[in-house]
Amino acid sequence: MQITSSLVSFVSVLWMTVFSPAGCKANPVSCRLWAEPQLPELSMNGDFIIGGIFAIHSYTNSRENTYTRLPPQLHMDFRQLRLARAMEFTILEINNRTDLLPGITLGYQIYDSCSDVQMAIKIALQCENGLDPVFNDTGSCSKSAAATVPAVVGDSTSSASISMARMLGRFGIPQVSHSASCACLSDKTQYPTFFRTEPSDQYQAAAMAKMVNYFGWTWIGAVRSDTDYGNYGMASFLKAAQEEGICVEYSEAYYRTQPRSKLERLANVIRRSTARVVVAFVHAGDMKLIFEELARQPLPPIQWIGSEAWFTHPDFLRFNICSGALGFGVPRSDITGFREFLLDLSPEQVSEWPLLTEFWESSFSCSLKGRTGSSEFLRECDGSGDIRALQNPYTDTSQLRITNMVYKATYAITHALHSVICNETECDETIQLAPWQNGYQVNFDSSGDPVAVYELINLQFKKDGALELVPVGYYDSSKTKGQEFKVPVSVCSESCPPGTRKAVQKGRPVCCFDCMPCAEGEISNQTDSLDCDYCPPEFWPNTKQDSCLPKPVEFLSWDDTLAIILTVFSITGAFVAVCVTAVFYNNRASPIVRANNSELSFLLLFSLTLCFLCSLTFIGRPSEWSCMLRHTAFGITFVLCISCVLGKTIVVLMAFRATLPGSNVMKWFGPPQQRLSVLAFTLIQVIICIIWLKFSPPLPLKNLNHHKERIILECGLGSAVGFWAVLGYIGFLAFLCFILAFLARKLPDNFNEAKFITFSMLIFCAVWITFIPAYVSSPGKFTVAVEIFAILASSFGLIICIFVPKCFIIVFRPEQNAKKYLIGKVPSKAL
Repeated sequence: MQITSSLVSFVSVLWMTVFSPAGCKANPVSCRLWAEPQLPELSMNGDFIIGGIFAIHSYTNSRENTYTRLPPQLHMDFRQLRLARAMEFTILEINNRTDLLPGITLGYQIYDSCSDVQMAIKIALQCENGLDPVFNDTGSCSKSAAATVPAVVGDSTSSASISMARMLGRFGIPQVSHSASCACLSDKTQYPTFFRTEPSDQYQAAAMAKMVNYFGWTWIGAVRSDTDYGNYGMASFLKAAQEEGICVEYSEAYYRTQPRSKLERLANVIRRSTARVVVAFVHAGDMKLIFEELARQPLPPIQWIGSEAWFTHPDFLRFNICSGALGFGVPRSDITGFREFLLDLSPEQVSEWPLLTEFWESSFSCSLKGRTGSSEFLRECDGSGDIRALQNPYTDTSQLRITNMVYKATYAITHALHSVICNETECDETIQLAPWQNGYQVNFDSSGDPVAVYELINLQFKKDGALELVPVGYYDSSKTKGQEFKVPVSVCSESCPPGTRKAVQKGRPVCCFDCMPCAEGEISNQTDSLDCDYCPPEFWPNTKQDSCLPKPVEFLSWDDTLAIILTVFSITGAFVAVCVTAVFYNNRASPIVRANNSELSFLLLFSLTLCFLCSLTFIGRPSEWSCMLRHTAFGITFVLCISCVLGKTIVVLMAFRATLPGSNVMKWFGPPQQRLSVLAFTLIQVIICIIWLKFSPPLPLKNLNHHKERIILECGLGSAVGFWAVLGYIGFLAFLCFILAFLARKLPDNFNEAKFITFSMLIFCAVWITFIPAYVSSPGKFTVAVEIFAILASSFGLIICIFVPKCFIIVFRPEQNAKKYLIGKVPSKAL
């Protein structure tokens, strides 16, 4: 029967009357309770005793009370017994820990409220005053402010928890419920010491309304328990449903102690209504009776929407009319070692506690030894019962939902105790702990409620025809608005995200498809795209292939490491050429400089300096002027350089030819002829370059073919004939110079320059012959790097082979820089 505020007031007045000082006048020695205290079902001593209250027993059927016969028999709820033992398990686990309450032992007193409000109130008062029937033996009815228990876990129902909260709140004893979900309990002005690990029904009601609206069900029926849980919960749902535009055909209430006629009327309303969706905010015990009544006659197809209180209860898996039902439940969890703890029972152990004895006898339909006369079972238990073979809610740990709420509640109390009596090193059990010192607000919100997280569950048939609970969605109140509810998805294939395309599976419906990644260079920027699109030529897909990005442009930039290295070598080469020029200029009157045609030597050094510096034009972002400059400057400076070397080679040959009797060949190749030959050879290259620039000059080009994912910015040749004509002419002069120098390499002289020219031309030709395949095969900026390397390598080869030996003699062997060494008067030494 639902407790009312008047009843609470009556009990309060009764309590004050029984234990008022006037009540002690009859016995000045002591105050004694008028009734025997309610003994705990399970208990254990400890430094601190935690109270626990669970609805382990309840009435099994609805029958009008005529007061002419015994009330209906109480039935043990094995699921509630599992919850009670979960608290026992948690406290034993905590006692074995060293990080929580070290040196302190927790005890417990677990009571059975029998799903009865009056019994819950009696137990709540006992939690304050203890079990001793003698209240006081001093002649005064005063009592210490310290409570028997510092906190209480329970009760299992909202109505009982409301009444307990009013009593415990007056004494400042915190109460942490594991399954009382009535939204009314969030009112801290009425229930200042009430907390819970089960979310408030306000969240569940909102989630149920959102789910009904999602499926487009706008015409529904509503059934509720005629209790605080059902009435407050349904009120919250109806308010949320109205906001969602949902209409309610009927709203009926029922409680299991009401007359059977009320149950029959409710069943008829459901059968005759046009609404095919029924939302049930009902206790498990009430819903069981409703389903049993509905099963008596044919029932039209009903889509049930269930609240957490009954939906996850295993008893409803036997009702086929529940098939397809949707409801909410707190998330499942695993508690390590809990199943082994539940199954660790023997007949000897259970005989110590009447509650466990009743469970054992009920499970195995036998009477434990010594209880035959008082038990309804005639067969005596012979020890053959195997608790592991039982299949009932006590042993079923596959759906640990509310069990985990008990586990959390017990730990919340423990952490609060730890924060009050323990410091960093030890705990002091002698501290006088006032109940309101437990700082639970650190574990809950301002209303004492946890964050609401629910599983959306669907009752589905298994292959063997039995029903099972299948999670199909989630609700999280901490998410942003519109994102709290994740509804079930029923598709053959998941949608193809951007970056993929749909490929229909052969022989299957069009709803079944595979998601194929877009090919290289293609994108899709929409969900479930049928085709992928190519990116424009200068764009390339991102990594997700859902958008096109500009391709990175690649060229040999000034800040590139390779460019910096080549620049250093280029400047170094030019500096060396300038230094050699300075040495030659300071020693221009010396025999070795004059003998090697100083005019051509200075012109060669000038052209080598230009060759080193022209390599710098290949570095940087290509432009029209840089592309035309780099190739023409390279071609002209190198021809000037090779022309000078060729001139020096011819001079050597003509000089030795002139020593023959009657030869006047030198008059045909004197200084004017040498200058004219260099100018003529160079002019030919200039003409080739002019023709090239006139008709098809090299210009900047975006190479999109060599690399698909990036653009190579390079100088296009314009006319390949022009490029290879410039390069071929240089090669022709170099080869001619090499042949002439090779022929003059053994002419008699202490310092025959032709030998060094031969080596330099050999290096030059080797570099440029190697350059051709390397130039063709090198990718991107490395093409330019190869060309620069060839320029620098051939330039260094010329300056080292031709000028370094002469500089060595000038600087380090000045005695050999004499005419007698050059005309062979003194035997030469190995250089």
